Amino acid sequence: QGTSAFGQTREANAPVDKPSSLRQGDSVGVFYVTKVAGAEDDGVRPGEQLCYRCRYGSSPMVMVFARRTGGRITELVKRIDKAVFSNRKRRLKGLVTMMGENSSAVKAAAGQVAAEAEVEHVPVVVAKEVKTGPLNYKLPADADVTIVVAKDSQVVKTHTFTSEKVDIAAVMDEVERILE
Repeated sequence: QGTSAFGQTREANAPVDKPSSLRQGDSVGVFYVTKVAGAEDDGVRPGEQLCYRCRYGSSPMVMVFARRTGGRITELVKRIDKAVFSNRKRRLKGLVTMMGENSSAVKAAAGQVAAEAEVEHVPVVVAKEVKTGPLNYKLPADADVTIVVAKDSQVVKTHTFTSEKVDIAAVMDEVERILE
């Protein structure tokens, strides 16, 4: 089982059948977060509230929404952080948003994810809607991790996984495709 500091228990191998309501071609909407860690050179201090999605504009982006830590999430975040750095000239942006039942536990988990993944280029944040993530994204409540890959402010692909079953290769393939 993945570690949950969020007051939720689920079997790590339980299937996640319900896809996010965000589908290919949907607009990626505005949502507000509080920065916890990561992206030290982006001009945003930990504790600041903002809309990174707004700040990123139409840049290609990969957004991770996580309700759990552990499993393959740390490796996914490491890979995204490296991809953002390697593709900075192509304006690739990344964002890791933590969610859960308890705001202080979620902030602690966000700091843990940032430290374990040694994040340097991607901000790790807590959503204003800490329990659900951005309401306009209608993230599936039973998914440990939802990844939204977007380009030109539109969804290209949405992935949902349990923390143990994150298909990093599939996510990174989508990231490569939005950079073509």
